[in-house]
Amino acid sequence: SMIQPRFIRVRSALVRECMAEFLGTFVLLLFGCSAAAQVKTSRETKGQFLSVNMAFSVGVMAAMYLTKGISGAHLNPAVSLSFCVVGQVHWGRLLPYSLSQILGAYVASALVYLVYYDAIMDFSGGVLTVYGPNETASIFATYPTEFLSLSRSFLDQVVGTAMLLLCILCLGISMSMSGNCGAAINPARDLGPRLFSLTAGWGTELLQLWFWVPLVAPLIGGVVGTLTYLVFIEWQLPDLPHSNAPHTVGSCSTCERKEELKEAQTVETNFLNNKVVYVHILEYGRGQNGIRQYSIRNTKSRLLLL
Repeated sequence: SMIQPRFIRVRSALVRECMAEFLGTFVLLLFGCSAAAQVKTSRETKGQFLSVNMAFSVGVMAAMYLTKGISGAHLNPAVSLSFCVVGQVHWGRLLPYSLSQILGAYVASALVYLVYYDAIMDFSGGVLTVYGPNETASIFATYPTEFLSLSRSFLDQVVGTAMLLLCILCLGISMSMSGNCGAAINPARDLGPRLFSLTAGWGTELLQLWFWVPLVAPLIGGVVGTLTYLVFIEWQLPDLPHSNAPHTVGSCSTCERKEELKEAQTVETNFLNNKVVYVHILEYGRGQNGIRQYSIRNTKSRLLLL
């Protein structure tokens, strides 16, 4: 049988979640920055702009599948902050999650640099620069176009991150909202690689006036996107009648308040904060589209699954 070294298992739930956030963000940046390095150093003979967009999107998908069962796969301080604002994650987890994400991005950038070191040096002539025809800093961190104003770049990051939290369409955002300043939409995705670039020899030009924009604007945009969803979708879902069934595992009763309501069942679930709560599930009959509709309700949130 397979060896299961129980002594390696971390007992602290917070540490386990931080490990997952570190690994998930590491995977995300490894895919994305590797694609950027390949496209840049080959002068677009081994990939194009779309290649980088696709690689970051695949990285997000892979990281989510990898870590969602442990930490929920935030991979982004803006996502963690949004969950804290709406009460889905305890505020005490925001800083550990964010630091883990930044560290994962930093380590991924270092590994990309080692893998593509020869290509970077050949492309740049051995001179690591932030600007110019042979710049390589954009492999790691994001930078605005020359014509873009500071206020417009801030708006760009707010809108992009809001759409990320509203729709979770990474590929769509990177393909449509990355022309201005690279679509960071993630403070960890930008700060981790930027700190690595600083320590690797790209110089203090990395810390120009603009560098704070992808740190602050996504945090605001994430909350804006989350609140937009709550106002336009979450809080507009139809109210469902409550069953008088006691909140115990396995209880079940028949609800007669609506003809289409068939049964109600209370089940127990465990959320990421390791607190056991009770969720009331009401099952409806088939709608006009022939698909069963469920509404999952607890004291803080309601989710409609079609």
